[in-house]
Amino acid sequence: MDPKIIQFAIVLVFVPAAVIGYILLIERVLGFVPGKQQPRLRPWLWLAPAFLFLTIFLIYPMVQTVIRSLSDKLGTAFVGLANYQYIFTNGDSLASLRNSLIWLVLLTVLAVGSGLLVAILFDRVRYEALAKALVFMPLAISFVGAGVIWKFMFDYKPAGATQIGTLNASLTSFGFDPVAWLQNAPLNTLMLIIVATWIWTGFCMVILSGALKGISTELLEAARVDGATELQVFRTITFPLLLPTIAVVSTTMIITALKAFDIVYVMTGGNFDTNIVALRMYQQLSTNDTGRASALAVVLLACTLPVMFYNIRRFREQEAQR
Repeated sequence: MDPKIIQFAIVLVFVPAAVIGYILLIERVLGFVPGKQQPRLRPWLWLAPAFLFLTIFLIYPMVQTVIRSLSDKLGTAFVGLANYQYIFTNGDSLASLRNSLIWLVLLTVLAVGSGLLVAILFDRVRYEALAKALVFMPLAISFVGAGVIWKFMFDYKPAGATQIGTLNASLTSFGFDPVAWLQNAPLNTLMLIIVATWIWTGFCMVILSGALKGISTELLEAARVDGATELQVFRTITFPLLLPTIAVVSTTMIITALKAFDIVYVMTGGNFDTNIVALRMYQQLSTNDTGRASALAVVLLACTLPVMFYNIRRFREQEAQR
């Protein structure tokens, strides 16, 4: 029998058995606890496995990364903030930070804006489900696959040569010169962001469309009866009611932009001034410079934490209003 089938069968049996066994063990332990204390202890005991996994696979690696970022290339000697000083003084590292900031701004604006526009436009057509499915489809493609597809779309050959890239073949057919989409900065960074926007627009559309469906149609119709134009309805009613959802989608896109890697790695490899922080971290790690790679990881973490804290605070405020 195939060993993989045996492993699958073991997991299929072991995981439910472990869960049931843990539940029975917790209830048995709680039987020895005074009745008044059981409601207080039960949630913590139920959450104990999750806390254990978080500690092992999240907190411990994060602490180790911070420690390693203060060490030398091999992680054997303490160098203090030397790795961070290198990041903020080295030209290549500064370029990757700049490009990541461009990604953060443009991907968030383009993906959320496109998702909102599509959600509003498709909300009124008969073929809404089909249209939204087509827009959402790119998200089902792996980022590596999308990078390969668009790399062929942007393929460039010198003027006079046969163009196999879709965009340049179209340009030359109308008498224009081919464009080096992925070789000319800062155009190449914009093209990479457009690829990411193509992927993530469907995600933004689905979330915003759900929020749009939740807006009372009576409220919108009342505004129209009072003489409000569609633009006024959107500006004064629809958009303000969508703001909480837009904030959620925007924070998701911000985190996505900060951890972008696959598209840049596949399409340019960080060349032609397109490098970003996540790819720069990978490149440093590839040269066995764990200190600088860890420092870049900490910088990414520091950029992500404010977004996370903002979401936590906003969720608490929403729960307090309920």
